Amino acid sequence: MTLGRLAVIPARGGSKRIPRKNIRDFCGKPMIAWSIEAARQSGLFDRIIVSTEDSEIAAVALEWGAEVPFVRPAELAGDFTGTTEVICDATERALQRGWAVDAVCCIYATAPLMLAEDLERGLLSLRSGEWHYAFSATDFAASIFRAMRRTPHGGVQMIFPEYFSARSQDLPVALHDAAQFYWGTTGAWLGKAQIFSDRSIPVVIPRARVQDIDTESDWAAAESLFKFRMENPADRRSPSC
Repeated sequence: MTLGRLAVIPARGGSKRIPRKNIRDFCGKPMIAWSIEAARQSGLFDRIIVSTEDSEIAAVALEWGAEVPFVRPAELAGDFTGTTEVICDATERALQRGWAVDAVCCIYATAPLMLAEDLERGLLSLRSGEWHYAFSATDFAASIFRAMRRTPHGGVQMIFPEYFSARSQDLPVALHDAAQFYWGTTGAWLGKAQIFSDRSIPVVIPRARVQDIDTESDWAAAESLFKFRMENPADRRSPSC
């Protein structure tokens, strides 16, 4: 079967801060199910696969419509394994199966606030120029250019003193990784190109749909945002930028 676009959802079984978080119930479904469903609803992918070393996660992924065509090697399931290495491995395995993949999207298993249309905007952004990657990003709630550090004697010092007198509306816009998806060309993933560089284009997600989920309080905040989105359909849409 000839493929054009591949979704890879990395989901290892060894989460420490929230045990088994990839398949823990989140608003009525296993966490990973929301990522699988968004990928399926987008209609963008020829195949949606889950990369895992964990048999229970694999079973849940299959139940919700993803494929698990291989077991992730143990050496790529450790606490310090990077996303790029995992997606490179999955891309290599896809090519070994004869799949002609020209774009691969890494979708995190813990991205229940992501929408199918976000993925579509990501693909359009990737194709808008000679980009290696297009990734989800959002702006900081407070400008980092007003940030301060503590001094040894207990006071504070501005990290960017040149912006002390600048109006808030004149400060540069700073972005951070929204940790939802990363579209990349096959060559970029295979070459393990750096994701955050001038060859990567951000796809801006509203802050109200971005939440890291590393602690129990993060989990509760994500559920609150999710429920608000479900109860307020008009707030579900992504910005046009």
